[in-house]
Amino acid sequence: MTKKLAIIVTHPIQYYAPVFKLIAKKLELKVFYTAGDMSLNNYDHGFKKKIEWDIPLLNDYNYEFLENTSKSKGSHHFKGIVNPDAIQQIKEYQPDAILIYGWAYKSHLKIIRYFKNRIPIYFRGDSTILDHQSNFRSILRPIFLKWVYSHVDKAFYVGNANKSYFKKYGLKEHQLIFAPHAIDNERFIADRKQEAELIRKEFGIKSEDIIILFAGKLEQKKNPDLLLEAFIEMTYESEIQRQKSEVKKVDILSKGICSPLIEIQKARFHLLFVGNGELEKSLKYKTASLNLKNIHFLDFQNQTQMPAIYQSCDLFCLPSKGPGETWGLAVNEAMAAGKAVIVSNKVGCGVDLVNSENGKIFQSGNLKDLTEKLIALTNDKEALNKMGENSLKHIQDWSFNHQVKSIVNYVNR
Repeated sequence: MTKKLAIIVTHPIQYYAPVFKLIAKKLELKVFYTAGDMSLNNYDHGFKKKIEWDIPLLNDYNYEFLENTSKSKGSHHFKGIVNPDAIQQIKEYQPDAILIYGWAYKSHLKIIRYFKNRIPIYFRGDSTILDHQSNFRSILRPIFLKWVYSHVDKAFYVGNANKSYFKKYGLKEHQLIFAPHAIDNERFIADRKQEAELIRKEFGIKSEDIIILFAGKLEQKKNPDLLLEAFIEMTYESEIQRQKSEVKKVDILSKGICSPLIEIQKARFHLLFVGNGELEKSLKYKTASLNLKNIHFLDFQNQTQMPAIYQSCDLFCLPSKGPGETWGLAVNEAMAAGKAVIVSNKVGCGVDLVNSENGKIFQSGNLKDLTEKLIALTNDKEALNKMGENSLKHIQDWSFNHQVKSIVNYVNR
């Protein structure tokens, strides 16, 4: 007999809906959206605008929007989701198991507590301990989190940093099942070169030039300011090296040396910010005040445009300082588009996805470290392209199919 799975999640999310569609082919599935039907036109507090995704999020699986009676609705705070009828509606569905995405909402925590020892409770989250801070709250937090996870039977962890988090807060090895964080790899792999070339042409960027891309919310957590500073430093250092190279070349020629001279033409560098957010004005102001013509900005781009955006660049950077950069799925997207990546050591996916073969990890907040590693990565465009190829190979195992297989196999046990 086909098992029945209830999934509890706040609202339709572009990274989750394709997973639900695949699970529905293997299990009897119903997704309960706890933020209510208003969440379809959700105001994103990070992007500072309403976001309506341009890919289907509700096709080919069974779902229900629960009534959310919170006075301040939203998935950005604990009291933003209150569902008085949730438990009754889940009971009426009679699931064999419940999979809950995130506990940090009043309604989700209530559901976890009620169904403990009644129905198997599976949990999905991507938190890490990379942002550990020593203060009074950090003393109380482990006690609370161990209590929360004592209500969970199994957890599907997204990567090694997430696994360490679950183990720190009480879950045992036998309770943890690997279900990798993933994006729609095929959509980002699909050839969008013509559109990518148009994007470069729009900004007057030549094919031999190197584009460093930041795509996401322009907010404190992601630290785009640091990338801007590092890019300015990198460009300055590269120009000094170029001028030294030219002086050396002239010196050699003036002495009549006839040995073959290989001239390395340094590529011009560009930085592209794609997204909106609280830091947008300050980033643009600094760029304009310094008259930096090789730094460009694009507003938020929807899902159908993003593959071409990634394919237009040469190197993707996620310089987050946290707290709360639990994974960084933009890194998955960049890798699926065949690009080299550089991330800070506060980015949750770093330990799993980034290595010397496809990029670098730098010390969060360290301008010198980021600058030096950007210079090293962009010194040779051919080597950068090779790293992009390695990214593409590595990300193949981090797929929706792998994630779904782990979930379905365990529910069916």
